[in-house]
Parts: sequence; C-alpha cells; structure tokens
Amino acid sequence: MSLINSEVKPFKATAFHNGEFVEVSDADLKGKWSVVFFYPADFTFICPTELGDLADNYAEFQKMGVEVYSVSTDTHFTHKAWHDASETIKKINYPMVGDPTGVISRGFDVMIEDSGLAERGTFVVDPDGKIQVVEITAGNIGRDADELLRKVKAAQYVAKNPNEVCPAKWKEGEETLAPSLDLVGKI
Repeated sequence: MSLINSEVKPFKATAFHNGEFVEVSDADLKGKWSVVFFYPADFTFICPTELGDLADNYAEFQKMGVEVYSVSTDTHFTHKAWHDASETIKKINYPMVGDPTGVISRGFDVMIEDSGLAERGTFVVDPDGKIQVVEITAGNIGRDADELLRKVKAAQYVAKNPNEVCPAKWKEGEETLAPSLDLVGKI
C-alpha cells in the first residue's frame, strides 16, 4: 500500500532540540508543512553530510512554513552527544527525534528489521498530517536538500492550486500545466 495521502500514524517521542529534550508527537505535524527525514544512525558517514545540508537550508524551509524533523533509531541522548561532538551536527537547529523502539520508523515503513536501523526515507507531510512526498534511497546514497526544497515548493503549489500540476524539473515561478482534454497528446 502506498503511503501517499495516508495520515501519519500516531507516535510520541523525545527529541533533542535547541539544547533541550522535548516531546514530539504526530500532533506536532498537523497545522503546518513538515519534512520527516529518516537516517540510519548517528556517528556515521553519509548521515552527517545529509543533516548538515538540511541545517544549511533550514532557514529556507522555515521561510516556507516547514518544520524539519530528523529521525533515527538512536536515543535523544545519543543525538545530544553527537551534537556536542560534531561541528557539522552542532549547526542543526531542527528537532532530532529519537526512535529507539522503532515505532516511528515502522509507521513510515522504513524500519530495517534485521539491523534495527531506519532506511534513508524522506517524507513531506501537509498541514492535514497527510504524506504528499515519499523518497527512499539505498543506505549508500546521500540526499540533496535543494531537491527536497523543490519538491516541498511543488507540493505547496499544487495544494494551493489544485487544478494545476508541476512538470518535471519545475521550479518556483516557472510555468505549470492545467490538465485538460485539449492537452492530451500535446506535450
């Protein structure tokens, strides 16, 4: 079953955020756009490059009204230790959610059961708590925050303009398409 347009499953967890431990739940994803960004583990190799890239682009996500949540099966204590130890991770200002029981990872269908780690899964969640974008990549392939920003902008655009669609490589301000019988076979 596809996760597109499905509601985020209930969860409660503890996150490391702005020097504190805070509670996060599925309710926090409602009322605004969110990115839920799963990665395998703290203190690894590709993960800090991805999380650093998100941190470098976090202000742009915030300008768009989007909250970013990074999630791994590590604990919130491990997130704090990594934050304290790594110059790359120190620049993170978004919540780093601990999922040691795997409830969140299973709810988004990214749990690797035999290792207890999460796949590299990226989810864009709309203000109604419904998943609009799903991307899952192999463990050895890093993701790009610029491409994620483009996808979020497209998702926000079509949410505001339900009679239009964003074609391949669409960027904010470019022309969209209005599907109609007259357009069939003309693209």
